[in-house]
Amino acid sequence: MEFNGGIFARHFYYYRHMQTPRTEFAQALKAIATERGLDPDVILETIKQAIIAAYRRDAKERGDETEEQEFDAEINSTNGEARVFSWPLEKPEERKDVTPPGFGRIAAQTAKQVIHQKIREAEKGAIMDEFSGRVGTLISGMVLRFDGPNVRVDIGRTEAIMPAEERIPNERLNLNQRFSFLLKDIMEGLKGKEIVLSRADPAFVQKLFAREVPEIASNNVEIKLIAREPGIRTKIAVASNQSGVDPVGSCVGQKGVRVQAVTNELGGERVDIIPYSENMADLIAASLSPAENISVSLDEENKIAKVKAPEDQLSLAIGKEGQNVRLAAKLTGYRIEVEGAPVEKKEEEKEVAAEEKPEEKKEKKAPKKAKEEKKEEASAEVENKQEPKEEKVEAVQEPVQEETQETPKLE
Repeated sequence: MEFNGGIFARHFYYYRHMQTPRTEFAQALKAIATERGLDPDVILETIKQAIIAAYRRDAKERGDETEEQEFDAEINSTNGEARVFSWPLEKPEERKDVTPPGFGRIAAQTAKQVIHQKIREAEKGAIMDEFSGRVGTLISGMVLRFDGPNVRVDIGRTEAIMPAEERIPNERLNLNQRFSFLLKDIMEGLKGKEIVLSRADPAFVQKLFAREVPEIASNNVEIKLIAREPGIRTKIAVASNQSGVDPVGSCVGQKGVRVQAVTNELGGERVDIIPYSENMADLIAASLSPAENISVSLDEENKIAKVKAPEDQLSLAIGKEGQNVRLAAKLTGYRIEVEGAPVEKKEEEKEVAAEEKPEEKKEKKAPKKAKEEKKEEASAEVENKQEPKEEKVEAVQEPVQEETQETPKLE
C-alpha cells in the first residue's frame, strides 16, 4: 500500500489544531455532543443564558437592582469556569465583572440542568423524527394509564396519547393490555410534540386489512371506499387490479379467517365487504347488503337515490335504527330513500290465504267431533257385526236338537 503523505499531513494538522483539550469539562461536553448529536456551541450558549437567569434570581434575593442592567456571561470551554458581567443600559463601555464569590457552584449546577434538558430535547427530537416517518401506519403499544378521558400508551422509546375522540366508544381498555393502534399524527402540545394514536379512524380498518390480506398489501386488491361507525359496523368497497383475483373473497379469506382476524382486533365490530362498481346504482344496491332484490333510481344532480325493496327485505335494507342505510349513504355519498315495493302476487296470495283461513279453522275445530263420530260408528258396526253371529249360532243349534230327539222314535 502506497503512503499518501498529503492525506497524513492533513490529518495530523487537524489532530494537532482541532483536538479537544483534555479536561473533565471539555471531554464531558464533547462526549455529550457526540453521543446525542448536539452542537457544543449550542450547549454553551444555552448554559450562558441559564447562568444569567440564575444570577438575576440570586441578585433579586439579595435586594440588588437588575432591571436597568444588562448582563453577559463567559464560559471557559476548557475548564468550565463561568464569569458574569454587567453594565447599565446602553452603556456597554461601563461593563464590569460582577461574579459573586462562590458562584462557581451555582454555575455548575445550572450547567448540569441545562445539559440534561438539552439531552432530553435532543432525544425527543430524534424520536419524533423517527416516528414522523411512520405516520399513517400501524403500531403496537401497551396501555400505561388513563389521563382523564385520554389514554397514555407506551410505544417503546416514548409515550403516545390516544384522545377520547379516537377511542372506540364501547371498547374496554385495561392497564398493561397490548393493542394495535394507528399512528395518526404528531401534534404540538403543551409539553412539546406529542404522538397521537387512534383506533376509531376508518384508516385503522384499512391498515388492518392490509396486514391480514396479502393481496391488499401488494396492491392487487384495493379498498376503494370505506365508511365506519366505530365499535358497531364498517362497510368497505373493494376492487381488483389484477384479472382473476376475487376482491371480496380475498378479503374474507378461507372460511372467513381474514375478516374474522380484523373483527377480533376491532373488538367484535361487524365488517361488510362489497364489490366496488363504477355504476352508482349497482354500488348503492350492493352497499345495502344483506338486503337483496332491490331496485335503485338515481337523481344525480341532487345526489339522491330512491330505493325500492321487497317487504321481506325492507328491514334488512334499513338496518337497526337506520344503521345500514346510514352507512351506505356515507359510503356512496348519496342520500338514500328506502321504500317498500308493493308486490301484487303476494297480496293475492294473502287474500286467498285470508279466505281459506276460516275454513281451515273450522276443519281444525272439527277433528275432535269427527273422531268421536267415527269411534261411535265403528263401535256400532262392531255391535251390528256381532249380533248376527249369535243369531246364526242359535239358528244352527235348534235344528240339531230337534234331530236328536226325533231319531229314537224312528227306531
